[in-house]
Amino acid sequence: MLFPQVDGLVIEDITLGDERVLVAARAVAAHATCPECGEASGRVHSGYDRRLADAAVGGRPVAIHLRVRRFRCCAAACSKTTFAEQVAGLTFRYGRRSERLHAVLQVVALMLAGRAGARLTTVLEAVTSRSTLLRLIRSLADPQPTTPRILGVDDFALRKGHVYGTVLIDIETHRPVDLLPDREAATLARWLAEHPGVEIICRDRATAYAEGARAGAPKALQVADRWHVWHNLTEAVDRCVTRHAADLREPADPPTPQASAAAVAELQKIATTGRRASTAHRCADRTRERHQAVHTLLDQGHAQREIARELGLARNTVRRFARATTWQELVAGKWQGRPSILDDYKPYLHQRWNEGCTSSAALFQEITAVGYRGGLTVLRDYLRPLRSSAPPREKVRPPSVRDVTGWITRHPDSLTPDETLKLKTVLARCPDLDATAGHVHAFAEMMSGRTGQQLPAWMEKVQADDLPELHSFVNGVRSDQLAVTAGLTLPFSSGAVEGQVNRIKMLKRQMFGRAGLDLLRKRVLLAA
Repeated sequence: MLFPQVDGLVIEDITLGDERVLVAARAVAAHATCPECGEASGRVHSGYDRRLADAAVGGRPVAIHLRVRRFRCCAAACSKTTFAEQVAGLTFRYGRRSERLHAVLQVVALMLAGRAGARLTTVLEAVTSRSTLLRLIRSLADPQPTTPRILGVDDFALRKGHVYGTVLIDIETHRPVDLLPDREAATLARWLAEHPGVEIICRDRATAYAEGARAGAPKALQVADRWHVWHNLTEAVDRCVTRHAADLREPADPPTPQASAAAVAELQKIATTGRRASTAHRCADRTRERHQAVHTLLDQGHAQREIARELGLARNTVRRFARATTWQELVAGKWQGRPSILDDYKPYLHQRWNEGCTSSAALFQEITAVGYRGGLTVLRDYLRPLRSSAPPREKVRPPSVRDVTGWITRHPDSLTPDETLKLKTVLARCPDLDATAGHVHAFAEMMSGRTGQQLPAWMEKVQADDLPELHSFVNGVRSDQLAVTAGLTLPFSSGAVEGQVNRIKMLKRQMFGRAGLDLLRKRVLLAA
């Protein structure tokens, strides 16, 4: 059965099988064009069969058995003697697939790369390996970069922490322009010199990109990204808050609270009479009680093993207590005459504790004023049993450095009433943090209002205060003041560049370990 001729092709038969569709066709064009010299020829040399895979129909793959011819080239200067004809829209040189299926697989490869693309081709009834899909990407022609008027520049990681590249974006269209193999100033300068016409360059605060932009496009206006400038200011605020971390917690009770007359009298007695002599062992009370308990049980006829089990003592300890006639024998020796350094001050401490003064620091200062020479740790250890028996007090966690930094650098309207109250309390305790918050709010208003011309006056105000962290930020801004001023004035930013960097991360993960720069560049530029 003979079907009508379509664009130099005659379909002779179509067979619908259970597993595939088989199409028999032949080329019937009168002339063919030589791929070497471009001359048309009508002299047929011979013929042969080609088998092509086409896009699936009705869930079944399509196979085309095509009869084509070879033609003789008539040009005497051409190096080819014969050549095979190609059917427009169906075949291409050395192809085992139709042009339509080839284009579909190229789109699948660009969008999904290897493994994911291979899984999709199984659903499309055009089974292809992941390596073939990657080869299809690499066979595409290299995209020719255009020269945008507003260029965005940022780095991306080829191997995080080790190898980085540079992505160039057209800020107006948000489309990628080119990928560079590194993030060196010379590489960017070379690209800008080869593509003149860039008027505005949006970049972060990286020194290499600033130098490359000045060298490659000296007339272009550089715009520092506002987010990066604000991030630098936030880091300076974080360092400032860290330096004043002691001011973030509530101050302790006053060191000299009002004491009762009895406590004052006791304190005066300690100051006038001095330290009294003491010969009691520090564990005398416990030793006396244990000695009495052991001998009471012995008098009742209990064995030493039973006494040890009942009192929770070691057998050797019970034996030592049983042999001692009096408890003083157990405390005699080198420990006798070694009192606690707090013995003279214990009555006063108990009196003050009962009056409600439970601050170790306050009590330490009070007894130190009348002659106490011990450490604060000794006092805390002595007060610990009293504190554990007292009713628990609700502990209020002081704000962290990160919390206060966030409160200062966030918009006041985004803070909760509790956060606003805590921030006001912290700023009231620390004048430096209060001044820092004022400068940050002034900078935020300047940035949101696009009033970059106020930057010099703001820097002078910061320099007038004793704020080393903000001085460091101002020094960094002065070295890049024109770009920062443009960033605080013009509407351009590097937001589109950051979006493309995230897209590059996604493409790299799709290709697993196969994301070489040549392959990645074509996917980034051609699949945009």
